Formats: sequence, structure tokens, C-alpha cells
Amino acid sequence: MDDRRTLDHVARIQADWRRERPDLDVSPQGVIGRLHRLADRLTGELARVYERYGLGEGEFDVLCALRRAGEPYERAPGELAAHTMVTTGAMTKRIDRLERAGLVTRRRADDDQRGRIVALTAAGREVIDRAFTAHMHNERRLLDALTPDEAEALESLLTTWLARIDDEG
Repeated sequence: MDDRRTLDHVARIQADWRRERPDLDVSPQGVIGRLHRLADRLTGELARVYERYGLGEGEFDVLCALRRAGEPYERAPGELAAHTMVTTGAMTKRIDRLERAGLVTRRRADDDQRGRIVALTAAGREVIDRAFTAHMHNERRLLDALTPDEAEALESLLTTWLARIDDEG
């Protein structure tokens, strides 16, 4: 019998299911369950950095998408939605919050008077440059729990797995 004190949270759940449903293969929980737990932990660790700069995860993503665009640091809202993988409705709310904070501006597109362009302000560029630097230091800190070889192997496995799942969709 397993000594439940030496098992991690996921292994304890698996042990319970093996006892209750020995007819099912619960081994996928070993990977999927741990990925969920890790994602939750990582999200919390990342959000703490965003919060130091007065940003939520969504606002951070928008500012990053604008900064990555290069000079003059602007994109159309639909383009921002595509670069951050959110709906245009969610994007509008994010842009509204960032505009109220003075981090972005909106203007009419030069070539289409119905279209809009969102641009980083000088304050927005300053905030995202500082926040992104802190974010990269934080990600390095988190990844340093693995050896360089482990991190490289994990990145390769996740890239392969994600590509295969994306191909199915």
C-alpha cells in the first residue's frame, strides 16, 4: 500500500481513483494534473510582477503586443486581438482601461476613417519596458528550478505536443 504522505497531490488523487476505478487508466492525470497545478502556480507568480506595475495579465499582453510592433508602437484593435488571442470585445475593455491609465491612445486610422489605431504613449512604453524586464527576470527565476538540459528538453516536448494538438484542432 502507498504511504500517502510521500505522494504529491496528483499522485494521491491518482491513488484514490485507482482504488475506486481500477477499470480506468488514470495515468494521464500524472501529466495533465501536474501541468494544471504548475500553470496555476506560474500564473500566480507572473501576475505578481504585473501587479507591481498596476497591470493585469490582459493589459500586460496588450502593452507587449504594442511594444513588439516596433516604432511607432501601434496596431489596430483587431490586430491586437489576434496577437493576444482574445475577442475584440475583451480587447476593447483592455484598451479602455489602458487609455484611462494614460498608457495608450486611440485615433482614427489614416487610411480608413472608420478604423482605429491604438498606440503606446511615452508613459506606456516606459511602464512596459520596466514591466517586461521584471517579467523576464521572473521567468528566469522560475525556470532556474530546472537544469538547462531539463529546460531545453521540456521546451522541446511542449513544442512538439502543442503542435500535434494544434494540428488536431
